Amino acid sequence: RIEKALKEIGNPCNKVPAIQVVGTNGKGSITSFIENTLKIADIRVGVTTSPHLISWCERIHFGGQLIGENEFCQLIQSLEGISNDFNLTTYELIIASALKYFSEKDAQLLVLEVGLGGRLDATTAHPYRPIIAMGSIGLDHCETLGGTLQEIATEKAAVINKNSLVISSKQHPIVADVLKRKSLEKNAKLIWVNPLSKECKIGLPGEFQRENAAVAKGALEALGSIGLDISRSHIHSGIASAYWPGRLQSVTWKDHPLLIDGAHNPSAAKALAKERESWAGNCNGVTWILGIQSHKQAPEILTSLVKQFDLVWIIPIPGHSSWTKNELIKDCPDLSNRIFEAEDVSKVLSILSTLKKWPRPAPIIAGSLYLLGDLMKKKIIKLN
Repeated sequence: RIEKALKEIGNPCNKVPAIQVVGTNGKGSITSFIENTLKIADIRVGVTTSPHLISWCERIHFGGQLIGENEFCQLIQSLEGISNDFNLTTYELIIASALKYFSEKDAQLLVLEVGLGGRLDATTAHPYRPIIAMGSIGLDHCETLGGTLQEIATEKAAVINKNSLVISSKQHPIVADVLKRKSLEKNAKLIWVNPLSKECKIGLPGEFQRENAAVAKGALEALGSIGLDISRSHIHSGIASAYWPGRLQSVTWKDHPLLIDGAHNPSAAKALAKERESWAGNCNGVTWILGIQSHKQAPEILTSLVKQFDLVWIIPIPGHSSWTKNELIKDCPDLSNRIFEAEDVSKVLSILSTLKKWPRPAPIIAGSLYLLGDLMKKKIIKLN
């Protein structure tokens, strides 16, 4: 579908090399590290990301700037006929629009973040993807990609093309085997990277970001293979100053501290649970405010996150079918006396504000990027 549509509009950017960013978790962070570095290095780079938090314009960047709202609307409208002719999904339409936009901007390089899976993702329709940046692969979107780690890894590894360079941090052994087999089949070079050391400054909070930063660094260094040499100083500066909202981000509500994180699957929950071990006072309990879409593996998420003395508030995600308290208690009966329910985040925060002391560590809102985007759009929380 998307290949036919792109051909119809002249295959925009088909000769422009792309770093394709794949994985279950960390794709947005890897993309932000890469994009920020390329901006500092004055590379004319076009970037696609997914999903957005507030505005659809967030999905298309050029030269480190979001596409303007008027430009975005005009671009989408210009391809409306093509979209109808080929029955494109909204996501496919945006990718086609982005490639057309980047072609008009004379992009030197593309960074294409996969939306879902890989094998059938619209970004994979781009023919020139010499570098694959592979984030952590785990269970998510099982209803679409398959119910086992091997099935999901196979869908994602399908992006590996002939003679490409694949950069990956440590993966589950099942995933690692899939990546090795696919790389061998495609004569691709698979490069394993270790997390960046603590001496290296990274712009995004959380120790788990050191793995994402290492993948980004590996991908940036691999650009030398296609004639784009990025200096070490640019890479260090780009990784140190990267910004990506909604990932273990400190915010406030009426001057009260909060943390927000987009963790929405078991793998991300495990990483977040590991991170909480470094929070002062975490042994005394953490207050979780969670909105989880109904097709997500909420019981597994809770099992990873919730420790002794923790409290959990379950809230619906506006505009999305979500898990409820009663549904979760059926799967997690041992947590029944620690799970509460409220109509929205504001209600929970109002209740917490009546306590003698604001909880410490700061309450954390997680479970869905759509939930965080709604809070930002309505300005319920204040970004620091």
